[in-house]
Amino acid sequence: MVLNSSFLLSKISFPYTLSACHTTQAFHRQKSTFQCCSAVTLQDKRVREQKVNILHYEDNMKRRSLLFFLITSGISPAFPASGKTKSKNPYDERRLLEQNKRIQRENNAPEEFPSFIREGFEVKVVTSDNYVKRDSGLILWDIAVGEGDCPKDGQQVTFHYIGYNESGRRIDSTYLQNAPAKIRMGTNALVPGFEEGIRDMRPGGRRRIIIPPELGPPVGPSTFFSSKQFEVFDVELLSIQDCKRRTIAGFYSDVVCN
Repeated sequence: MVLNSSFLLSKISFPYTLSACHTTQAFHRQKSTFQCCSAVTLQDKRVREQKVNILHYEDNMKRRSLLFFLITSGISPAFPASGKTKSKNPYDERRLLEQNKRIQRENNAPEEFPSFIREGFEVKVVTSDNYVKRDSGLILWDIAVGEGDCPKDGQQVTFHYIGYNESGRRIDSTYLQNAPAKIRMGTNALVPGFEEGIRDMRPGGRRRIIIPPELGPPVGPSTFFSSKQFEVFDVELLSIQDCKRRTIAGFYSDVVCN
């Protein structure tokens, strides 16, 4: 039996040709699968990144909203502070002292008038060595010491005075009115600081009294004073009179001082 060579070649080569085709198709399938898996992996990565970015954005917006609420509601968030406590600067104190002295000169304040260094609610009183400060906070300077006895409760004192504010501006004077003041001691007719200041004076004496706010007059729209400040008074004690109560017609009584 004679075989055709072409037939043999076709028989023999066909399986090998088929195997090659299968190999090529398998390679293409693997390549497509790899490309598909790579595309899916890259897509998943992008999705995860987008989710992370969204979470970061939402977290930042929450923080901003919380900070806006704290600021608008007047609540201050607690931020870490590394600053130091502000200390008083000697230069600022000297500047305030010179400013106060300049204003006092413009107001024609008397000689050796005290200076007041005011920083907010804190006030420092600067005086010469002639002044004496008592435990109550009252500051005194005896310009001239009088003679005789000091006034007692129930007695009447007659005196002249000039009142000044912290700037050295005159706010009141009995000298200008040409009418001295007359007050009975121990009747709460004077502010506490003023009564304490003249209680141990003697007739003919002259004294400068610096009254702190806690011993000063009441403050308010119905009073002469509008703020808590130191008040300065130059006082001259003229005389002291004894007083007694008298009854008139059996139902009316008054106090007479002579």
